[in-house]
Amino acid sequence: MYEQIKALKSGQAIDKPIYNHETGELDPPERIEPNKVVVIEGLHPLFDERVRELVDFGVYLDISDEVKINWKIQRDMAERGHTYEDVLASINARKPDFSAFIEPQKQHADVVIQVLPTQLIEDHESKLLRVRLVQKEGIANFEPAYLFDEGSTIDWRPCGRKLTCAYPGIKMYYGPDNFMGNEVSMLEVDGQFDNLEEMIYIESHLSKTGTKYYGEMTELLLQHKDYPGSTNGTGLFQVLVGLKMRETYEKITAVEQVPAEV
Repeated sequence: MYEQIKALKSGQAIDKPIYNHETGELDPPERIEPNKVVVIEGLHPLFDERVRELVDFGVYLDISDEVKINWKIQRDMAERGHTYEDVLASINARKPDFSAFIEPQKQHADVVIQVLPTQLIEDHESKLLRVRLVQKEGIANFEPAYLFDEGSTIDWRPCGRKLTCAYPGIKMYYGPDNFMGNEVSMLEVDGQFDNLEEMIYIESHLSKTGTKYYGEMTELLLQHKDYPGSTNGTGLFQVLVGLKMRETYEKITAVEQVPAEV
């Protein structure tokens, strides 16, 4: 992985191996040409220190155990005919390797999206979600987004005349914190949005989002309003992280294009 990512970043094409999960063998490799943006996705993209040094922007998706179990139960029991006991056994069998090799990677990510159970009501099926955007401080070419006042601690219940919210409503939080030894800014949404067109109200109170014009974030959410998670924090923060990726890319390329002084 290190050698191939280094080659791509140096402008060289690679032959990426493809593991076949059904046969347990390698399929013919896929030719990958270098591009302006290369996305590395998988279980171990931030595990190797050499690879981490090549990554310009790292994101870790952190699903809590409770939500993970509920999602897996819904999928495996409904779609694959598994029993509840089968699902739990499958999760528990993988847990030692997950804890040893996958979970530690989140301390190296620039951004972590945490998907947690709601704190608004008792919800044992994870129909409502509390989603946190953990943004590392002091990273080159990246400035954390914030709510209302940078560096303050904010608890906000935005439902009312400007935002339609069915029970139990929406709660937002922003504030400084420490995450796995890193100084971070936390941005959190608990609950679900009823009308995505009203998201402009939320967007207007967020700063340093990486948008290029007023309402761009809301516009992007509306383009994908039928996607899973579009009405909760998972959709909102996916869009926000995408905008911050674009901003980081433009900052990096702007520096590269500045002519050297004679």
